[in-house]
Amino acid sequence: LIFIMHLQEFVTVLVRDPRIQKEDSWHSYIDYEIFIHTNSICFTRKTSCVRRRYREFLWLRQRLQSNAVLIQLPELPSRTPFFNMNNPNHVDHRRQGLQEFLEKILQDALLLSDSRLHLFLQTQLSPEDMEACVSGQTKYSVADAILSFASLNRRFPVEDEEEKKGKNDADSDSESSSSGLGPSDDSISCGCKASPASEES
Repeated sequence: LIFIMHLQEFVTVLVRDPRIQKEDSWHSYIDYEIFIHTNSICFTRKTSCVRRRYREFLWLRQRLQSNAVLIQLPELPSRTPFFNMNNPNHVDHRRQGLQEFLEKILQDALLLSDSRLHLFLQTQLSPEDMEACVSGQTKYSVADAILSFASLNRRFPVEDEEEKKGKNDADSDSESSSSGLGPSDDSISCGCKASPASEES
């Protein structure tokens, strides 16, 4: 007898671990880790961690809306002049709003078919690079971008596993990407700890 189990498809998304990043001497911003765990055939990778800032969420919503004119997209938490990145309540309220936004989007099959969404969730490409990739102006495809990002950021590369045992491997997780984020020690390893944002002067 052959038993066929129909597994329910799921997508779990968490927006967590807000961190203050310095852009230059005068400007700082907060980025958030987006963690995805899924068994959906829509996704190239079944687990991933990337970091994104609010401005990139605004870009994503605008692009998704322009491609799905008939769908009313969920709102993002509002951009307020009173937002204070040193106020944990403000930061957590925004984090929750960003998570709810992604949760709603990921329930819509039409939006799930947009390659920009997958590049946003599973690579660290900048908005400009995501647009170039989706419109075929890059040598790599959407799937290539996602798979190469994942292989670059595997926590324990098989060939180095023995060598790294007992050693802190933070260096292997440094990200150097066109999104302008500098190295951050465990920002893209899956299973990152949700530590509070540390203030940088």
